[in-house]
Parts: sequence; structure tokens; C-alpha cells
Amino acid sequence: MVKMRQPETLLNRSCSFSAEKEPVEVVFEDVVGEAVDTILSALGEKPKQAIYRHLKVAYGISKEDIPHKIEAFTDAIEQTFGSAAKLVEIKIIERLHSQHEDFIYVPKSGELNFVEYVEDLHKSLEQKVQNLCFAIRVWQELNYAQTQS
Repeated sequence: MVKMRQPETLLNRSCSFSAEKEPVEVVFEDVVGEAVDTILSALGEKPKQAIYRHLKVAYGISKEDIPHKIEAFTDAIEQTFGSAAKLVEIKIIERLHSQHEDFIYVPKSGELNFVEYVEDLHKSLEQKVQNLCFAIRVWQELNYAQTQS
């Protein structure tokens, strides 16, 4: 009996579920974007929209850019809110942690750092997606092997 080669699929090559972006980027953007939006919403809809407009006009940071321009976003809110920016950062961290309680953050400098937290969360999500992709590939290989025997 001649065994057929497993067909090459997008999932087998890159474990990508979107032609435009890697799955971890979609998850990361959604998670960070939702957390920022939720915290800014606590200020009210009009103030939230005014903040987004200010970020875009004064700093060139759109709402969609925030997850990947976290350092620039941090600088912008610190310049905009002054010392109150730390409260906004802490609230965003609390929101992120409530969604990812299994994520453990250990500050490198011994004190909480918003940018570092978000970057470490991104790395953690990347690892989770890599593990998921590996599990999917193993499952596919097992299923393929079963169909060939």
C-alpha cells in the first residue's frame, strides 16, 4: 500500500488562523485594546473619545496602535495625566490580570513597570499560542497516521 503525503495546509506551515496576522498578535491586540478601552470608559464615553482623539492628534497613536506602541502610549498618558497616569496604568494592569490570572509578572527592577508588564504578557501569550500550535500539529499528525493505517 502506498501512503499518501499529508496535504500541506496553512495550519501545518505556520499555525496561523488569519491570513493577515499571526494568532498571537490578534489575541494580544484584543486583550490590551479591550483593557485600555474598559479603563478609559470608566471616565465616561465623551472623555474616553477625547483621550483617543488627543492621542491621535498630539502623539500619532490611534486606538488600534496602542498594543504595539505601548511605550509611546505610556509616555503620552504620563504627559497628559501627570502623576495620575500611574493610576490609569495600574487599572489597566488589574484588568489584564483579571483576564490572565495564570500570567505571573516579576518586575526586573523590583518595582511595577507598565511597559514591562505588557511586554511580558505579550511574550507569555506568544508561548501559549506556540504550545497550542504544537498540540494542534501533534493532533493532526496522530489523526493523519490513524487514517493511513
